[in-house]
Amino acid sequence: MNAVVRFPARASCHGTGINSNITKRLTPRFSPSKRTCNLHSDKMKMQQRSICFQKNVLKKSWDNNRITAISSNRDPKTGQNSFSPAETVDRFYTCINEKELRQLGECISQDACFDDCAFIKPFQGKKEVMHFLEQLTASMGQNVKFRVRHICEGDDFTVTAIWHLEWKKEQIPFTRGCSFFKLSEEGENMIIRIAEVLIESPVKPGSIVLTLLKTVTSLFDEFPNVAQWFLSSPHAILNWVLKIYNIFVAPLLNPLLDGYIKLWSFMVRLLSYAFNIVIFISKIFFK
Repeated sequence: MNAVVRFPARASCHGTGINSNITKRLTPRFSPSKRTCNLHSDKMKMQQRSICFQKNVLKKSWDNNRITAISSNRDPKTGQNSFSPAETVDRFYTCINEKELRQLGECISQDACFDDCAFIKPFQGKKEVMHFLEQLTASMGQNVKFRVRHICEGDDFTVTAIWHLEWKKEQIPFTRGCSFFKLSEEGENMIIRIAEVLIESPVKPGSIVLTLLKTVTSLFDEFPNVAQWFLSSPHAILNWVLKIYNIFVAPLLNPLLDGYIKLWSFMVRLLSYAFNIVIFISKIFFK
C-alpha cells in the first residue's frame, strides 16, 4: 500500500493496474486546490486595497474651469451639492483660488475650528473662519493660487491635502503646506468642521533642531515634575514671562524698537520711491 501511495500522480491516473477507488482516495493528497484558492483570495484582497487606495488619493491640477465643474455637481431637484469628503476639500481650495466666497461659505460648518499654526490661537466659529478666509483671498491678489498636489481621503470623513502656492503657475519658495480636515454630514452635504494647517518654515535650522531637541528632552528626563508642569500649562508660563517683560524690559526696549521700526519704514518708502522713478525713466527711454 505504501508503494501505491508513492506512485507519481500522472502515472496513477493513467495506469491500467490501479483501482479507480484507490485513485479517488489518492486525489485529495495531491490536489493543490486549497492553496490555489487561498492565493487567489489574497491576490483579490490586495487588488481591492490597491483600488481603494487609488480612489482615496486624488492628484489635482488647477485651472479656471473648476468652478464650472463644481456648479455642475449640484442636484437639480434639491439644489444641494453631493460631494465626497475629498471633493469637498477640492472645492474648498478651488473657491479660494477663484475668490468665490459664497460657495466657500457653504463648505464651512457653523461650529468650525480652523487652526493655522502661523497664528497663536485657532479661529472658532464660522464667522471668524470666514473673516480669516476673506483676508486670505484678498492677500493672495489675482495671480497667487493654491496648487494642491495630493488629496488623500481617510476613514471617518477625514481628508489630508498637500499643497503649495504659485504665482502665475510658478512655485513660490517656502510656501509648502499640509492641511488636515475633519468633515461631517449636514443633510446631503459634506462640510468642514475642523481644519489644521501646517506651513513650511522659511528658517531652515537643520541639525540645530536635533541639538535643541536633545537638550530639551534631557532636561525633561532630569526634571520630570517640572516638565509635566510646563507641558500642562504652557500658556500660563508664557503669560507669566510676558508680565515680567512688560514690567521690567518693555519700558527700556520699546522706545528703541519704535525708533528702529520707524527708521526701516522710512528706508522702505525711500527705496520704493527710487524704484518707481527708475521704472518711469525706463518706460520713457525703452518704448
